[in-house]
Amino acid sequence: MGRYTHLLFDFDGTLADSFPFFVTVFNQLAARHRFSALSPADIERLRHLDARTVMRHVGLPMWRLPFVADDFRRLMARTSQNIHLFEATDATLRRLHEAGLQLAVVTSNAPATVHRLLGPERARLISRVDGGSSIFGKRSRIRRVMRELGAAPERTLYVGDQVTDLQSARRAGVAFGAVGWGYAPLAAFAPHAPEHVFTDMADLVHQVLAT
Repeated sequence: MGRYTHLLFDFDGTLADSFPFFVTVFNQLAARHRFSALSPADIERLRHLDARTVMRHVGLPMWRLPFVADDFRRLMARTSQNIHLFEATDATLRRLHEAGLQLAVVTSNAPATVHRLLGPERARLISRVDGGSSIFGKRSRIRRVMRELGAAPERTLYVGDQVTDLQSARRAGVAFGAVGWGYAPLAAFAPHAPEHVFTDMADLVHQVLAT
């Protein structure tokens, strides 16, 4: 066993390729909740910014975010048949599980959607799915999952695709791995110096098992 005994994953943009869905429904949510719509070019530019900056840019106040998030989860639950895991997710989870790591998911998505997209075989590889958190509220969820699994902070890694994930990991006292295939590009993480940077899932497996 290497440095890590527990790997906690974000879901959207980390295990599931849901960014195209996000782009598709963004302006629908903007019209419903009265914040600014975006062009595809705007969305690509805003991927480089942190979530709070994006919210200010589109005029989405913090108090309205829970309502937008609830609508997003409902829309995703209805159309989850059009959302798929990244191609290498299955092999990655199996390899890490076979190596003896305990795996969990901490996400703002609904647990039922996570289980549906994982499917029963992959879901059996995951010890806990903690879902429905605010994108700014994952610290307490990370700590809760760690308590449930008996995970030591120094032997736990949280893997995610947004700067808010990194900030939550830091507040929870665990290492963070930034992925290069999610909502935010790797350049967005550079000022924050994540403990790991993963260019693809094969790189993730290699670094985790070699650490």
